[in-house]
Parts: sequence; C-alpha cells; structure tokens
Amino acid sequence: MQLSVNSTSQLPQAAEAILANSAGNKIFLFYGEMGAGKTTLIKALCEELGVTEQATSPTFSIVNEYTGRDSRIFHFDFYRLKNQTEALDMGYEEYFYSDAYCFIEWPEKIPDLLPNRYTNIRIRVLDSTSRSISMENI
Repeated sequence: MQLSVNSTSQLPQAAEAILANSAGNKIFLFYGEMGAGKTTLIKALCEELGVTEQATSPTFSIVNEYTGRDSRIFHFDFYRLKNQTEALDMGYEEYFYSDAYCFIEWPEKIPDLLPNRYTNIRIRVLDSTSRSISMENI
C-alpha cells in the first residue's frame, strides 16, 4: 500500500489506513532517514489506538510504554544501540511476543531479532512537508 501525506493534518487518516491494512500484525518496523517523520507517524498511530497521554520519542530510554483503548503499546527507538546484544539484554522478546503493539524505529539495528510476521513502513521525504509512506505486510 502507498500513502501520500502532504501535511501533518493528514496523519490521522494515514494512521487509520495503516492499522486497517495491517492484516492483524501488531509489530511495525519503521524505516526512513533521520527526520523523515517516523516518531511523528507513531504518535498518530498511538492516538488512533486510543493513547491519551503524549507519546514521545524513546531515544534515550530505548522503549516507551503506552496504554491504548484495547491494548498496550511499546515504542522502540534502537538508533543508539551499539549491537543486537543490547536488545537481548533488555529482554526484547517479552515485548515483541506480548501481543501488544510494537512500533520499532531503526529495526536495521536488530536484523537477527525480528519476528517472522510484521508490517514494514518506509517513509520517504519528498519535500519539507510531504512524505511517501509505503506499507508491506510480511
């Protein structure tokens, strides 16, 4: 699936479409250059799932937990990991296999730890306000 987002006001509709087309996946991998809008899109997804608190980037904490309408949500930012062992040490399996939503920024840092089923989200910057979002269920 391809989405075009030309302003942040279109993010709620994009989040709704992503969740509706995820084929039941709860693990989402977000790819995109620094500043592409991964965290901003994840905030919109959290809002769509009923999170009422402010979703923030877990850049330093590695993972943030939120409560939505019907489930827990874990938001990971693996950018600062030096190696996959750090994800092992934090007990990533407990999160990934908990049946909670997992939104994972910088999954390329943990290629050997990814589950078998997930949804790839690739964000490409078109200009200062426009993004192309591609989605693929694996």
